Amino acid sequence: MSSALAPLLVTTSLVIGPTAGARERLIAAHLAPDLPGAPACVAVLLEGLPDGTSIIFPSPSVLIERIAPGCLCCTGNLVLRVTLNRLLRRRPERLYIALAVTAHLDQLRSWLLQPPYDQLLELTPDLRT
Repeated sequence: MSSALAPLLVTTSLVIGPTAGARERLIAAHLAPDLPGAPACVAVLLEGLPDGTSIIFPSPSVLIERIAPGCLCCTGNLVLRVTLNRLLRRRPERLYIALAVTAHLDQLRSWLLQPPYDQLLELTPDLRT
């Protein structure tokens, strides 16, 4: 298959930090418009409620979804899958998944590397606050 026909993978980072605010600040730093080569459309999947005031806001180039905190690879799997699929249909160039609970981080990463996500996502090293 020609590389011109191959689908572009969405560069995806799991964002880990002690608080929702810390995770959002880290993502916001990566969303800075003055960064060279900034993607045209970024998706942000935030687990849990914000710490007070959010610092990331939706716009035509920033898609934001929030899901309830919990174990995303166990009890939250269906919610994560539905929300992730909804975001991916909008074809972002970059995706950040901010995790409130990291107990099963390796299982979540493994799940994201399996079909169908192995053909849709390119996982980067985790971003830690």
